[in-house]
Amino acid sequence: MWYMTYEIDRRAVVPAPPAAVWADIADGSSWPSWSPLGRYELERPGATDPGSAPLGEIRTFRTKQVVGESEAREEVVEVVPEKRLSYALLGGNLPLEGYRADIDLTPVAGGTEVRWHSTFTATRVRGWFYQRALGAFIQRTVDGLAAKHRG
Repeated sequence: MWYMTYEIDRRAVVPAPPAAVWADIADGSSWPSWSPLGRYELERPGATDPGSAPLGEIRTFRTKQVVGESEAREEVVEVVPEKRLSYALLGGNLPLEGYRADIDLTPVAGGTEVRWHSTFTATRVRGWFYQRALGAFIQRTVDGLAAKHRG
């Protein structure tokens, strides 16, 4: 089979300072409250420092879909407090290889720009489908984070 690398790049401006946005990004257990993600389960806590996200945390998100449930088991692999959180897909039922997402926070007029940038490898047919489907899902995620801070 022929594999290709795919990219997803979605953004939104959240009407809050980076510290407030970071508090949501760093706390994986809060993601289901502002995103389309379903249940959060903590498998392994990470190294928790004040003001930081838990580097090394392993967590699973389960989300009901039209048919069945999707599962994503992830590890937080990079943390730059109030600037970047990165995670890598460890397992689940998404047929993707090397999935990594970088969530970057940049102060802008009116709040914080959130850039959610993902890359992964997949077969050409699956890759195209998942690039579109995950792209829409991630846009709903960043839009949900912005909506949470709009009140």
